[in-house]
Amino acid sequence: MSDKSLRQLIIDELDFEPSVNSAHIGVVVEDGVVTLSGYVTNYTEKLAAEAATQRVKGVQAIAQEIEVRYPSDKKTADDEIAKRALDILRWNVQVPHEGVKVKVHDGWVTISGEVDWQFQKTAAENSVRALSGVSGVLNDITIRSRVQPIDVKLKIENALKRNAEIEAQAIRVSVLDGGKITLKGNVHDWHERESARLAAWSVPGVTTVNDELRIA
Repeated sequence: MSDKSLRQLIIDELDFEPSVNSAHIGVVVEDGVVTLSGYVTNYTEKLAAEAATQRVKGVQAIAQEIEVRYPSDKKTADDEIAKRALDILRWNVQVPHEGVKVKVHDGWVTISGEVDWQFQKTAAENSVRALSGVSGVLNDITIRSRVQPIDVKLKIENALKRNAEIEAQAIRVSVLDGGKITLKGNVHDWHERESARLAAWSVPGVTTVNDELRIA
């Protein structure tokens, strides 16, 4: 597929995505690498634009340069964002809020601390990124590792085999001490790639997933 054809498919997908105002987003494609530029009105819209681009077959990588611009009369002070973030984390039953800390600077929220599961780390980020005034979220939460590497490797390989959307035989799994996972091999598209990553993250004891999968 030519870069020109791929660019048009991405533009069409952004137009189709109801949560994105595509009129403010620029798309450049070079050798399958997509650069998104322009601006959106909130962080959730920025993530939605990236997700829509990933859905398009032929996209190899994405350079995300979209800015979040809030109208001046709606700009929220950092201390107010921090208070709202702490409140919403306390309300989320999936997040052990006593182990999560929040720092806000110029609208960017940094969450840190320790949790036992990846879904808790993800839930914490999802809770705060939709708050008004947030320009971005840096998730520095770490996951405690409690299992042996050989156990993690076996569980991930079995999880990949159970997933009907993944060709498990094309993916290689390596595990280092501390639950650090590396996935290598080939997948057909972004959806299969994301399914493989989610399968790896679903295994208890995984602290990091290094995605070296290639779309072929």
